[in-house]
Amino acid sequence: MDVRMFRWGRAALIPLAVTGALLVACSDDEGDADAEATASVEATATGEATATEATATESATATAEATEAMAETVEVTAVDYGYEGLPETVKAGTKFTLVNSSESELHEFVAFRVPDDETRSAEELTKLSEEELGPLLANGPATVILAAPGTGPDANIPAVGDGTLTEPGRYIIICGIPTGADPEAYLAAAATSGNEAPQVEGGAPHFVAGMYGEVTVTE
Repeated sequence: MDVRMFRWGRAALIPLAVTGALLVACSDDEGDADAEATASVEATATGEATATEATATESATATAEATEAMAETVEVTAVDYGYEGLPETVKAGTKFTLVNSSESELHEFVAFRVPDDETRSAEELTKLSEEELGPLLANGPATVILAAPGTGPDANIPAVGDGTLTEPGRYIIICGIPTGADPEAYLAAAATSGNEAPQVEGGAPHFVAGMYGEVTVTE
């Protein structure tokens, strides 16, 4: 209780009570007005937030659709022994698929990114010894997809990645399947060989017979 009430005496209690009642009434009115104003502000803020979220969602959707529209899929045909339809240059994010037109040979699309300071052509690189070529391709393939004889993209077998090249640079494309290897035997061996090359009967790798190429990925 306010100590001033004792100092002013009993007579002071009446005007204080009336004043207090008026203050409470005014306070209630002002509180109602403040509450209405607060509710209005909150409603406006909520509406603006909802509109902002809707705009952000629409923007994200539009961006995703634009990115998907910009992404390109390139279909390459594997023949005995070479690649047809392999472009010289593609944009980063391009996905490659493989059609195998061979009646008997399993083929693959293996893409290695070549070091930026390496200027030799794909043909020159494929003629290097394993000891010379190994260090250049030490980072491993960016993607590996296989296609059994007479199959198309729907039957592609992804071994590394899904055929998409995302990092700009120059890539050497090779097929390392042994010539004459049984497709089923090779795939069965590949399923259990881990990171090692499948050990199956066959001749020299297909790239020795000319199944290689190169593509440059730009930003």
